[in-house]
Amino acid sequence: MNKIKSIDEVMEFIKDDMTIMVGGFMGVGTPEFIIDAIVKKNVKNLTIIANDTGFPDRGVGKLVVNKQVKKVIASHIGLNPEAGKQMNRGELIVELVPQGTLVEQIRCGGAGIGGFLTETGIGTIVEEGKQKIKAQDKEYILELPLRADLAILGGSIVDKQGNVFYNASTRNFNPLMATAADNVIVGAERIVEVGELDPNHVMTPGIFVDYIVGGEA
Repeated sequence: MNKIKSIDEVMEFIKDDMTIMVGGFMGVGTPEFIIDAIVKKNVKNLTIIANDTGFPDRGVGKLVVNKQVKKVIASHIGLNPEAGKQMNRGELIVELVPQGTLVEQIRCGGAGIGGFLTETGIGTIVEEGKQKIKAQDKEYILELPLRADLAILGGSIVDKQGNVFYNASTRNFNPLMATAADNVIVGAERIVEVGELDPNHVMTPGIFVDYIVGGEA
C-alpha cells in the first residue's frame, strides 16, 4: 500500500467532532503544515490531546485561536493567552493533567493497559471525580488510558513504509501518540526510500503509521 498522500488527501480523514492527538512540545515536533491545513478546512468541535496549546501563531494554538477546539487535554496552556481567555469565558473545556500522568495515560492507551495507579494529585483538585485505591498502606489515584481517533505527528526523516526518525527534542510525545490512535498521519520533513533509514534510528516503526504527507523540505 502506498502510504504517501497529498495534504488534500489526508484532510479527507479529518472531520468535525474528532479526538486528535498532536505531537509536539511548545510546537517543537508538531507538523505545522498539517495544522495549517486543518485551520484552512475549519473543522469544528475538536478534542485535542497534546502536551500544551502551543502559541497563538504556532502548533495547536492556531486551532484554538480559530475556535475549532471544544476541549483540550494538556499539561499546560500558559504559553497561549487565547486558550486561557476561552477557558475563562466558558468557550473551551480545559482538562489539565500532570505531564507524567498524561504521558502514562497515552502509553497505556497504546499498550492496551486498563489504567495505572499514581500518587500524583492526591489531596488536590486532580483527584476530583476519580477512583482512589489503597495499596500497601498508600492511597493512589486510578488514572485511565487515553486514545484518539487520529494522531498527527511530526517526523524528521520518514521512509516510504512509514518508519520514522525524530531529530533531537522533536521526538517528545510523538512515538507514544503513534501507538494510541486509530489512524496516524506523519508530517515528514524528508521522505526517503526504504533501506535509506538506519534501522537503529527508527523510533516509530512503520506498522503504526497509516499515512505520510510532506517531504518537500
